Amino acid sequence: MKEVNKDLNLSVIKAFKLLDVYLSNKQEWGVRELAKETGYNKTTTYRLLSTLESLDIVQKNNDDKYILGLKLFELGNLVSVYKSLRNYSRIPLENIAKEIKETVHFGVLNDHRVLYLNKAESPFGLKVSTLIGSYQHAYCTALGKVLLAFSSKKQISDYLKHIEFETYTSNTIAHSEALLSELKQIRENGYALDMEELELGLICIAIPVFNKKKEVIAGISVSGPSSRFKSENIKSYLSIVKRGASEIETHLRDYN
Repeated sequence: MKEVNKDLNLSVIKAFKLLDVYLSNKQEWGVRELAKETGYNKTTTYRLLSTLESLDIVQKNNDDKYILGLKLFELGNLVSVYKSLRNYSRIPLENIAKEIKETVHFGVLNDHRVLYLNKAESPFGLKVSTLIGSYQHAYCTALGKVLLAFSSKKQISDYLKHIEFETYTSNTIAHSEALLSELKQIRENGYALDMEELELGLICIAIPVFNKKKEVIAGISVSGPSSRFKSENIKSYLSIVKRGASEIETHLRDYN
């Protein structure tokens, strides 16, 4: 018999089993129908539906039957956008990495952190170790700072309310005032730098990617060891990265 993972939340598993029923062609279900389909009793089924309804994951129609809610639609659209961002960024990132010969990341702000959506590797053995789909703090990375800098004042204010600054190196930004000052400088320059703020020996530059409304939708960063990443090369690196960002923006101009 397969051992049950004790860390799993059985209520969540039951809720998703209930949602799986909607993968059939039938779009609306009553409590009794769902109870019969899942094997749950009516009390459990009703309790699960009530919880999901409070989260807008399902909603009750005029016939007192349950249909999928707007929250799933929103999440589904988000997955679709991220998939498009990944697809459209792949070739530009690879071209940047070939020219600069350093690791290139493509990411967005999600839940007050940087979410890495795509990556092109450096050809060198000594390179940045990150995973697509992983998260990193925004305040101590070039990618995170450039995304914050071009966000709205409300988004920046909300971000500052939700984070606690941790010090990783002597160069890490440690308080809100310093971060706000740097974000202002980034907006003026059009790019962000990470001078060994997250990790000693690691240098990064980043620029924003905008949609057709000139809203920041993502960012591109180039990262490498300080032994190779020299300040005199930053200007030429930025030119290459901006060209890649322009290609992505051309593909994404239909996104709001």
